Amino acid sequence: MFSWFFKRIFFTFFQIFLFVSVANAADDCLDYKITPIISINQPLWEENIIQPLEHTDVLHGDVIATLVSNFEITGDITSIEDGFCVALKNIDATIGYSDFMVQIDIHYKKDTCEYNAILQHEDEHIRAYLSVIEDNQDLFKKSIQSAAESITPIFVKNEQDIESAIDTLNDKLQNHPDIILLKQRIKADEEIRNKYIDLNDTGNTLKNCFK
Repeated sequence: MFSWFFKRIFFTFFQIFLFVSVANAADDCLDYKITPIISINQPLWEENIIQPLEHTDVLHGDVIATLVSNFEITGDITSIEDGFCVALKNIDATIGYSDFMVQIDIHYKKDTCEYNAILQHEDEHIRAYLSVIEDNQDLFKKSIQSAAESITPIFVKNEQDIESAIDTLNDKLQNHPDIILLKQRIKADEEIRNKYIDLNDTGNTLKNCFK
């Protein structure tokens, strides 16, 4: 009984010692935190025009935009006495639209005046989407920089755990409140700009096709 008791005491002491050692090592990693270099790129995009076989549930046409927000990071690895400190070094962000799918109601035949008038209107929406990305580059950089500055280096004991630590840093970056808020602001800006286009479209271009 006493043997089991002392083993239990020893095991508990070992756990506490291990926890304190890892915590101290993690604190030591704070000294190796650096300001990462951030680059922001836009993906190449393409426009695809389709005409669904059934009538669309929108008036004449629609645009579906595919937003891309990818982050690739490079870790800064520092060897310390008990293991390794893994910090953010470079962040390569790709933010923008990769595809615009334009839907035009099957009622309008290709290359007709009506078809081209609707396509012209939907292309205005595409330009609106693209302007969201162009006009918010400073916001993108500030948001990513703010998120990165709050992410502390990760301590790992073994070299084989470095890649996993880099993945964890990436997850922390992509799920940071500043990045989530950034995506919400992009969506809000999209809605505002697209509504502005619809509110200010008199429809005269399409009406003139029926004269």
